[in-house]
Amino acid sequence: MESIRTIYKIGSGPSSSHTMAPKRAAELFAARFDQKEKPHSFRVTLYGALAATGKGHLTDVAIMHVLESLAPTEIKWEPRTVPTFHTNGMKFEALAEDGAVLNDWVVYSIGGGSLANEDFDESRTEEIYPHNTITEIMAYCFKNHLNYWEYVLRYETDGLKEHLEEVWETMKASVERGLVTDGIIPGGLNLRRKAGEYLIRSKTYSKNVKSRGLVYAYALAVAEENACGGVVSTAPTCGSSGVLPAVLYHLKTSRDFPIRSILRALATAALFGNVARTNASISGAEVGCQGEVGVACSMAAAAANQLFGGSLNQIEYAAEMGLEHHLGLTCDPVCGLVQIPCMERNAFAAARALDANTYATFSDGFHRVSFDQVIEVMKQTGHDLPSLYKETSEGGLATSYTHLKG
Repeated sequence: MESIRTIYKIGSGPSSSHTMAPKRAAELFAARFDQKEKPHSFRVTLYGALAATGKGHLTDVAIMHVLESLAPTEIKWEPRTVPTFHTNGMKFEALAEDGAVLNDWVVYSIGGGSLANEDFDESRTEEIYPHNTITEIMAYCFKNHLNYWEYVLRYETDGLKEHLEEVWETMKASVERGLVTDGIIPGGLNLRRKAGEYLIRSKTYSKNVKSRGLVYAYALAVAEENACGGVVSTAPTCGSSGVLPAVLYHLKTSRDFPIRSILRALATAALFGNVARTNASISGAEVGCQGEVGVACSMAAAAANQLFGGSLNQIEYAAEMGLEHHLGLTCDPVCGLVQIPCMERNAFAAARALDANTYATFSDGFHRVSFDQVIEVMKQTGHDLPSLYKETSEGGLATSYTHLKG
């Protein structure tokens, strides 16, 4: 299994697969040309789910921001053409003045901000862990008297602490920016930012309800920042980037956990997310929202349980519940925007992660269905879901909303 660093990528929203990755693909293609040998123009064709919801995710804006500075750029949309390698396909072409193709490149956005094609897969780096499942990892930790975060430190290379510190600072900053920013979220749905209002209202309630309201506010703050193209950290994706920060920010501010504990929780969370990415997928276009918000919930549940001193079994149980109860969750964004139902899902998943932590804490951690088994079910469920329920905005809530408007 590769480094957990692939789980946390820092960049601008609203989508790791539809914004971050296409922008970087454009940068890689642009790097093929110098100022003396600039092409006359560029043509970029988007395929499958990337084309179906790309406008709502600012895919064209991200690409043209890079290429337009070099030459005029045309974006073509081919949502009905679904590549076999991955549904999020892109074809970059550099054109001569007569329209002849000077250079071309086909690449795919495979989830979490990573790119791949038949020749390379940057989500798959050098394998540094000897184990690929939580079952194997847990057995190793028992044998060697390790916590999950200690297992991570045993195999990761230098610089992990600094990376996690940067991730935490990014998460914290996105929460705090989102709480004090008002206005309409761009995209055409005319949704107002609500995080600040939820923060204020939470303070008028009793302790338990106030706590839940704060979690909602923190998750909405990040999700709204992401929807507006703000800087966030994937966890494991942009669309689910509000879940883990909300849980950790809430526990940091309410329980005053030291930074070292937060960083250890981030390491544990990423370990569970990495197992999900390795053995299934974190791409909404591939397995639906269960791979995004579901995995984010499991990561946050594991992080919370570790902070409260959970055993290896209890942490695994919390993570298992966080994902199990999101199985079958479709990816059906209204108008292709990471807004409805995505922002609310971040808030509810953050609350559910804390519930999973509490439930696991009441138990001895032993249960019948393992985290690894749920990962396998998520993978199969995602493959069984029709494509209209996987990030194409052609089914589910996306079409219901259209019917209501009509």
